[in-house]
Amino acid sequence: MSLQVSASPAKDIQNAGKDYTRRSANFHPSIWGDHFLQYTCDSQEVGGDSVKHLELKKEIERMLKAVNSPLHTLELIDAIQRLGVSYHFESEIDEILGKMHEAYQDCDLCDNENDELYYNSLQFRLLRQNGYRISADVFYKFKDSDGNFKASLAKDVRGMLSLYEATHLRVHEENILDEALAFTTSHLESIAKQVSSPLARQVKHALIQPIRRGLPRLEARHYIPIYQEESSHNEALLTFAKLDFNKLQKLHQEELGDISRWWKELDFAHKLPFIRDRIVECYFWILGVYFEPQYALARRILAKVISMTSVIDDIYDVYGQIEELELFTSAIERWDVSAIDQLPEYMRLCYGALLDVYNEAEKDLASDGKSYRLHYAKEAMKNVVKNYFFEAKWCHQNHVPTVEEYMTVALVTSGYPTLSATSFVGMGEIVTKESFEWLFSNPRFIRTSSIISRLMDDIVSHKFEQSRGHVASSVECYMKQYGATEEEACTEFRKQVSNAWKDINEDCLRPTAVPMPLLMRILNLTRVADVIYRNEDGYTHSAVVLKDVVASLLINPVPI
Repeated sequence: MSLQVSASPAKDIQNAGKDYTRRSANFHPSIWGDHFLQYTCDSQEVGGDSVKHLELKKEIERMLKAVNSPLHTLELIDAIQRLGVSYHFESEIDEILGKMHEAYQDCDLCDNENDELYYNSLQFRLLRQNGYRISADVFYKFKDSDGNFKASLAKDVRGMLSLYEATHLRVHEENILDEALAFTTSHLESIAKQVSSPLARQVKHALIQPIRRGLPRLEARHYIPIYQEESSHNEALLTFAKLDFNKLQKLHQEELGDISRWWKELDFAHKLPFIRDRIVECYFWILGVYFEPQYALARRILAKVISMTSVIDDIYDVYGQIEELELFTSAIERWDVSAIDQLPEYMRLCYGALLDVYNEAEKDLASDGKSYRLHYAKEAMKNVVKNYFFEAKWCHQNHVPTVEEYMTVALVTSGYPTLSATSFVGMGEIVTKESFEWLFSNPRFIRTSSIISRLMDDIVSHKFEQSRGHVASSVECYMKQYGATEEEACTEFRKQVSNAWKDINEDCLRPTAVPMPLLMRILNLTRVADVIYRNEDGYTHSAVVLKDVVASLLINPVPI
């Protein structure tokens, strides 16, 4: 089905309610113009590097199978993961780490003869990252008789950086890792100011974006030139990583070209001029969720859904009148093309496009018997829209809810429960009805991911949003409820974000509630939030935050 709803921009606005009191957020236009329309399947050259890529892959497989020292093996796995190519070697890496974990369990590592901070921290992080339970007690041997970390450790920059990265895999009640984070952060900040070297650049970057919270694709782009400067780098692995990055970039450019053409045909930038025109940033968001080739369909579905969710969010937050929003909420609940007739013209454009997106996805999934997944995706969309309406009513009534009341709604309007459910839709056989039932049971993993997204977003965006008459954010709710300052509210919420990450880490340890590839989608969504909302609302103000990172992933190839 494809609904043809045509209207001029002027007519859209005139038909939207015959009033002149609507808000406008004055969002900046797309910074990309039509750049990505140039990328088509025909424009992507089939490189002569394909044979070399395959040969190097086989060579790396041989390296992983070769018998090496534990440290050399860990460093190889670490490099493979940080260079963004571990998806080629998942079974090999898991087998190696599984055996390493068994050996770890069979001995008392607190008395292990290897006292090197770097080795112990690297082993801890890699095992935790891959879901293996490993005790943090190993780090007690690096303390002195007074219970403090040994001052001599500060001289070991590589070890300190490794320990710092390991602390971001901590769970609750691991006080030693809380202490280690404070200890390493203090010393590494000092080192970052004094030293200029590849290691110092790693330190500076890690202090901003720890590996655990970074997007694998973005971290790979950052790490490739650093790895190249290391005297001990593996040339075959480095070349493979560069070829693989550029090969995937061409695939992603082609996908974004298709999605950009779909978006341009909708012409929302002109017909709905009050929205954020952010189709490229939406694709970047979804590229953070999954970049691997096998998830092409999943990316296309989720990219279109997040872009439609963004439009709907702006209709509720910025432009829609409360009576119109009630009609739109009802139409979404009905999920029927006949409901379009009751809507104002500008809402018809959005509603028709939304139904088209899900109908297209249903056709893609029907042949494999997976169309049942769309039921869950639609229910998730209905739920977020219903909660958008709750927020719109609060704004209309000038109501400032309690923090608890706010969070009940705001965790849904973060969009993360909807995106999490939709992220499963286009994946392979690993997704089952039980996977969706787990997701719709409101598990801690989804709640904590939503907490991180919501609070990080509110901390950096609440001033801008309040200036344009937005509903009260968690910051305003907390300040009113507790008589707190803005700084006190933000400090409290940063603590909650830190604790939420501990929940995330704990729920990624085996045995997991659902298969790890599904948890990874939600973990990656959480990482996107960390990247986009770290210091600024990078989605709304994309020209400030995301321009360079988008270009590094989707425009500029890695020099070979």
